[in-house]
Amino acid sequence: MKENTNEELQEKKGLNFIEQKVVNDLAEGKNGGRMQTRFPPEPNGYLHIGHAKAIALDFGLAKKYGGVCNLRFDDTNPQKEDTEYMDAIEQDIRWLGFEWGNIYYASDYFQQLWDFAVWLIKNDRAYVDEQSSEDIARQKGTTTSPGTNSPYRDRPVEESLKLFQYMNSGQCAPGTLVLRAKIDMAHPNMLFRDPLIYRVLNIPHIRTGNKWNAYPMYDFTHGQSDYLEGVTHSWCTLEFVEHRPLYDLFVTWMKEWRGETDNIEDNRPRQTEFNKLNLNYTLMSKRNLLALVQNGFVSGWDDPRMPTICAFRRRGYSPESIVNFIQKIGYTTYDALNDFALLESAVREDLNQRATRVSAVVNPVKLIITNYPEGQVEELQAINNPENPEEGSHTIEFSRELWIEREDFQPVAEKKFMRLAPGKEVRLKNAYIIKCNEENDHPYDLDEAGNVTTVYATYDPETRSGQPGADRKIKGKTLHWLSCAHCLPAEVRMYERLWQVENPRDELARLQGEGLSAIDAMRQMMNPDSLHVLQHCYVEKFVQTMPALTYLQFQRIGYFNIDTDSTPDHLIFNKTVALRS
Repeated sequence: MKENTNEELQEKKGLNFIEQKVVNDLAEGKNGGRMQTRFPPEPNGYLHIGHAKAIALDFGLAKKYGGVCNLRFDDTNPQKEDTEYMDAIEQDIRWLGFEWGNIYYASDYFQQLWDFAVWLIKNDRAYVDEQSSEDIARQKGTTTSPGTNSPYRDRPVEESLKLFQYMNSGQCAPGTLVLRAKIDMAHPNMLFRDPLIYRVLNIPHIRTGNKWNAYPMYDFTHGQSDYLEGVTHSWCTLEFVEHRPLYDLFVTWMKEWRGETDNIEDNRPRQTEFNKLNLNYTLMSKRNLLALVQNGFVSGWDDPRMPTICAFRRRGYSPESIVNFIQKIGYTTYDALNDFALLESAVREDLNQRATRVSAVVNPVKLIITNYPEGQVEELQAINNPENPEEGSHTIEFSRELWIEREDFQPVAEKKFMRLAPGKEVRLKNAYIIKCNEENDHPYDLDEAGNVTTVYATYDPETRSGQPGADRKIKGKTLHWLSCAHCLPAEVRMYERLWQVENPRDELARLQGEGLSAIDAMRQMMNPDSLHVLQHCYVEKFVQTMPALTYLQFQRIGYFNIDTDSTPDHLIFNKTVALRS
């Protein structure tokens, strides 16, 4: 019989493997029994749903176990970073329902990191190398063969100190000098083969201005920032498994530099890795998403076809549905490609509880009830949300001329067609049973192209919803409708997948390997039918004053929301998800 793995045993206890480590660390009194995490995004783009998985973990477990999660911007690369992205990141975290304890920046530690690097040089643990990046890469060796030492590895300490100062002078050309940690060029973990810890950029920083021209590398910044902030649990995705020993070494060196060598193992941040969130038919990574925006493939970072958090917000996903989805798929130590349908199912389940029900006709054809009195208008009541009766109801008008969906009528009914056709009966939701006129009673009109323009029917006045005759049984379905004189025109944007291939990340790499540029490869993979804008639609007047991003269910059609571009004079709605998978 197969033995249960440690992860499987933990899952049986109701805890994933990361949470179990937290429980164990707290029980053992590590870090003085404190719980502190951080979410450290680089402000070089908008967050995508993969970041939402990290956010839910970092903030969620800190809150659950009485700790604090801080937001720390990893602003070590001034070439790509912008305050626009910082503002957007803060908004996305709050929208998902989380709040940080403090906001920090990697740049807060630039002086301490610089002083630490000077200490490393003085203790013969770092040196300035002036080889080209190509030469340094060649000397790294391979996974099966050791690297070779740089000819500058044993340069005098005073010389490295002088050159290190020169690196930050603004006079040093980028790429000519780097600072490397002196570790072991034969180490089996190639990251230990004298990694780069500082490089020259000569670019002003959005927070520190022109003070720095040499900037620390990520591996030299991340662990030390965690340590200086008092982080106890540092969670990363699986590509950082090999980085963890280097993370631990740099933290140990920093503790030595600061003279904090007591209880060195019990008082330090601990890095644990988990799997990324990968979705089929979805391309993530801020680099690729930026290319989509810059090349006009989408309207912006919040285009509802994008996998960014702000795009999901604009499309009508609720934050609760995203967090619920992340909790359902969980955290493991192996990568998997999740089905986007699972996310849509979580969205559908959540919106079913919170969306206001309204009528909308997106592909209209006119219906005239010939025996309904001209000029008469009835005010009927429509329930706002059957899942939450406390939300009440609203008024919808009924009259002689209505709009119905074109798909709800067939001039010649197919077998098993249960909607409106000559001689067939249907119920109009919240209203009456109607019957389309028989063929010799002029059941419909056609235009010159042969398209149906108007359908004619009669109604049974004894069958109004809520009246005794309403329970008359018919074979036809219940259709939604709108009174022509009491509804508003609207634009409806119908969204589908942006990509035609199931795994666009791997397909992009394959096409680039064949010599295509990233842009040409993306263009080849994109779905040309990912957006249909329907201009001649109608909705209830009830929605006219609702705010942007209101969750709606267009009855019998799907879940929609009010777009941020919508105005009372030009209503715009985005399709969020269909009613069924």
